[in-house]
Amino acid sequence: MVQKIAVWALPVLFAITLHEVAHGWAARALGDRTAEMLGRLSLNPIRHIDPIGTVAVPLLMYLLPGAFMFGWAKPVPIGIRNLQNPRRDMALVAAAGPLANLFMAIAWSLLAKVMLSMNLEEGIQQGISLMAAAGIFINVVLMVLNLLPLPPLDGGRVLAGLLPEAQARILDRIEPYGFFILIALMYFHILGELIGLPVNFSINTLINLFGLQGLLPTFALLFK
Repeated sequence: MVQKIAVWALPVLFAITLHEVAHGWAARALGDRTAEMLGRLSLNPIRHIDPIGTVAVPLLMYLLPGAFMFGWAKPVPIGIRNLQNPRRDMALVAAAGPLANLFMAIAWSLLAKVMLSMNLEEGIQQGISLMAAAGIFINVVLMVLNLLPLPPLDGGRVLAGLLPEAQARILDRIEPYGFFILIALMYFHILGELIGLPVNFSINTLINLFGLQGLLPTFALLFK
């Protein structure tokens, strides 16, 4: 159990917190400094940890057989009135989170590539390779999951920014129920079906792009 936590803790922590920081960075670039003034643009994960969403839920999801791993950090506050074009800019701010997860998945892929090319002690190499595989997996999952067009997920906010205002208002009414819809989709095993194909496609694309075929056995070890 300690080994599993050691492998997953850092990738999950940074995948979730940097996702939120990316929202704050995008908001600041578009004119809203709310997150910056509240100290939420820090890369210190402690500032973004939600005891339930960042620690308890991912751990529970990992321990439950057949459960789907996900989690969240404390949302970065956005002052929508400070944005020049609220609907467009909120869509851009929302898109920054999944984009950050994509960049982190690429970064973990580069680390895995380096590890596979180095002649390190077997235990050290396997430990870092496991962490890199976990980093690739969790960031791809969070990227794909958050792109689902369901408020309050980032994909729902992006879709609201693209739709005509009348349709966007209808979509916004779903937001109070979005979390419960997500839980229901997970409970009935629909969520895994929805994102399974794009998750597998994205991971296989990274493996082929960076020549990480040697990492495939490591992915299998993650869930043993």
